[in-house]
Amino acid sequence: MNELNTLERRGLQSICTPDGNMLIVAADQRNGMKAAIKDAPQGSDAISREELAEVKADLVRHLANNAPAILLDPEVALPAIVDAGVLARNTALVVGLDASGFATEDGLKYTRYVDGVTPRTVRDFGGTVAKMLFYTRPDRQGESSRVAQEIRDLVTACEAEGVLLIVELLTYQLADETAEEYAVAFSQLVIDGAALAVACGAKILKLQYPGSAEACAAVTDVAQGVPWAVLSAGVDHETFIGQVSTAVAHGAAGAMAGRSLWKDSLSINAATREELLTGRALPRLRELADAVDGRRH
Repeated sequence: MNELNTLERRGLQSICTPDGNMLIVAADQRNGMKAAIKDAPQGSDAISREELAEVKADLVRHLANNAPAILLDPEVALPAIVDAGVLARNTALVVGLDASGFATEDGLKYTRYVDGVTPRTVRDFGGTVAKMLFYTRPDRQGESSRVAQEIRDLVTACEAEGVLLIVELLTYQLADETAEEYAVAFSQLVIDGAALAVACGAKILKLQYPGSAEACAAVTDVAQGVPWAVLSAGVDHETFIGQVSTAVAHGAAGAMAGRSLWKDSLSINAATREELLTGRALPRLRELADAVDGRRH
């Protein structure tokens, strides 16, 4: 197991339920969150940065302040949500380091950092935990690959700063691969990606649901004690609850949920937002908390 240092242990505690399982509301999306605001008069493309910032602030006020932790971006949400006192004192801040979109090289995807954002910036924003997304194809990328070195470098940099790093992995279909071929390979790609990240020093993993109870158990095995959480990947709430329950029963340590909680609970109108977030999204968060703590059967 990749051992946590003292500061990292405190960071992990801050993003967990009282029962010790990870539960983070993900709200670092930018274009994806705009697309979820269906009632914008001129369409999502016309939503300004300021309007999106207000949506994110309300999402924190009415939803995420009821969770152990919130994942926010440093382009729209931060530092304003902290400076304005919107974030509750008992809700931990996870800072997303990855910029929107990706670069492509030799047919493989690579994420980019938000300009000027480093592990030190996480501290400056009031966070103790960082999250970075890495696209992985472990059938093409081994421990000597560019992505493996990028993971190692960021793990080292965050450890030196006393910031806990959540390594998020997304696998994807290649241009020369059919949908059927990718579907067959998917579970093993998630499993092998987890193994690669752990070999590169990752201490916390955020992973796609690998597809089955058996695949979840395999992820737990290759993680070698490194805690892993399931990401919602835009599926509906009931589907995600089932995935989380299965994953937790087979070794997962929690969940990080974004769109499954709030994708149908956003509005350009503040009063409507509050009504939807408190009446629709918040009950989902409570159900998800039961699932990550193994109380939902």
